[in-house]
Amino acid sequence: MSKTEKDTFFLKPIGVIHSPYKEKKGTPYQGRHENKECTVEVFEEYESGLLDIDTCTHLYVLYWQDRSDRGILQTKTPWGPEIHGVFSTRSPNRPNPIGLCVVDFLGREGRFVKVNGLDALDGSPLIDIKPYFASIDSFPDARIGWRHEQERGPR
Repeated sequence: MSKTEKDTFFLKPIGVIHSPYKEKKGTPYQGRHENKECTVEVFEEYESGLLDIDTCTHLYVLYWQDRSDRGILQTKTPWGPEIHGVFSTRSPNRPNPIGLCVVDFLGREGRFVKVNGLDALDGSPLIDIKPYFASIDSFPDARIGWRHEQERGPR
């Protein structure tokens, strides 16, 4: 396989996100910090994949952050002026700007899924939806070293 073939693959959107966030400014750093309902529209050809989604209380929503800067490798965060590598942050600006949110499932009407806790910009392409499993997805002792130090304060 050539380098070009290895380095190229295609994601096909399965839907689109409808949110109150029309531009980057004013969009929350984390959707969990807002109490705004969003609609995840799944395209018709994928609607049958929503079978039993109404049995879930929480979902992972993966989406393409199509208005992000893909050339940024280091960034500041909302928590301070220090620079961090994007792979140790949740910055939307990164080489492959895949957004990931754990959302509250509110309901479903056909191919439209109502959720709470999403921070995607309106019109963002939907990549995937997956169920959140508290028993395997939750790590209460997980830490991000630089953030943990900030929370602890000066020594």
